[in-house]
Amino acid sequence: MSGEVLINLTPMETRVAVVENGVLQEAFIERSRRRGIVGNIYKGKVARVLPGMQAAFIDVGLERAAFIHVHEVMPPHTPNDEQVSISQLLQEGQPLVVQVTKDPIASKGARLTTHLSVPSRYLVYMPDASHTGVSQRIEDEGERERLRTLVEECLVELDSQAPGGFIIRTAAEGIGRDELITDIQYLLRLWRKVGERRIEAPAPSCIYDDLPLFIRTLRDMMRDDIEKIRIDSRENFQRLQAFADEFMPGMAERIEYYPGERPIFDLFSVEDEILKALGRKVQLKSGGYLVIDPTEAMTTIDVNTGGYVGHRNLEETIFKTNLEAATAIARQLRLRNLGGIIIIDFIDMEDLEHRRQVLRVLEKSLERDHAKNKLTGVTELGLVQLTRKRTRESLEQVLCESCPTCQGRGTLKTPETVCYEIFREIMREERAYGPDTYMVLASQAVVDRLLDEESSAVVDLEIFIGKTIRFQVETHYSQEQYDIVLM
Repeated sequence: MSGEVLINLTPMETRVAVVENGVLQEAFIERSRRRGIVGNIYKGKVARVLPGMQAAFIDVGLERAAFIHVHEVMPPHTPNDEQVSISQLLQEGQPLVVQVTKDPIASKGARLTTHLSVPSRYLVYMPDASHTGVSQRIEDEGERERLRTLVEECLVELDSQAPGGFIIRTAAEGIGRDELITDIQYLLRLWRKVGERRIEAPAPSCIYDDLPLFIRTLRDMMRDDIEKIRIDSRENFQRLQAFADEFMPGMAERIEYYPGERPIFDLFSVEDEILKALGRKVQLKSGGYLVIDPTEAMTTIDVNTGGYVGHRNLEETIFKTNLEAATAIARQLRLRNLGGIIIIDFIDMEDLEHRRQVLRVLEKSLERDHAKNKLTGVTELGLVQLTRKRTRESLEQVLCESCPTCQGRGTLKTPETVCYEIFREIMREERAYGPDTYMVLASQAVVDRLLDEESSAVVDLEIFIGKTIRFQVETHYSQEQYDIVLM
């Protein structure tokens, strides 16, 4: 599988597209005014301790107080069954150094931990740990042991007295001693600077800011199958190359400045694919389709055959649609960055082997996802459930906001419903105040219905209350909005 990374940079925002085999797989967007803060380290102040929730709110200088659970405050090697109250560990007003693990999403503040770590290309340094771990994605046991031994030898060679441990990242597979030594030296220098700021900085303040998105992309996403990184900003192309020369020498030749007149995101139809990723419906090549509905609690995905009728029998048609849907769903989760609980309603299959094959295809497709996910199997109702770690806002949350008319419901009250609400409200006002005349201000659709289909009901109401009811169209009113003026 071959891939490219496209980076579009403007003063307002940075956009990154990961393309595999000519198809957009992931999109990352970072606005200058609202940068992601996952990985940032803050010197904060405990704002409120909640013993009942075993949690606390920490003021780190953001718009909303951030949230930390007791498990993220306890020392790393504390036994899981040991019960410690949050009030024994934290007091209001206490300064606390924390790291962001989840961006603020919707109405929720950022999630924090005191178990700090800083990443480089091949390693993650954890000052509070005491072991060397290896990414689970490196499956070869011989390679895992080689890397673990190599890190220990490098630490001896550097005569490092710094406390802490390391996690060896997936990108380290197959690398040698020199690259690891460079990474270890970089991380120890970086941690010394963080340690100095930790002492000097006031609370609340940021003491470590992760790299900007376009450099993080190079550090975290470069794999052997990524053939090229194209960037459309000459100045930042030079910054990217300088970073590669210092920390990733073998990657510098893959970075390319894109000077074309055609916008870089028009390559591989990236703009069109991002637009499609904001819709509920995803069309499959066979004629079937997916319906994706994110909610506060979970995301539901429904699979339908649509216009696909197949060539053999119904079971074969359903099987082929579900196979195609499994691959498409894995791509949509990455592209839309959907997280949390995900429930998939595949079309019911009678054949047990077909069910197993669909689950295997879904599991295989999810392996390329950089976000941690867990497929937990099939429920009694035949629904497939999985979880995907959410660390930042979804594509829809970054690019969109709730509709001010329907308040995010996705539906509006009909003009008929609003008319009957107006009638009830007039009756309330009549009992409470008894004015001489009523003036109803409403949208065009509602006033039209009141004067047409509901005109007899209006006349009956006027006779019943003995008052005149007048109507006025307010063009800027939404369909659900109305006012009743007492005259």
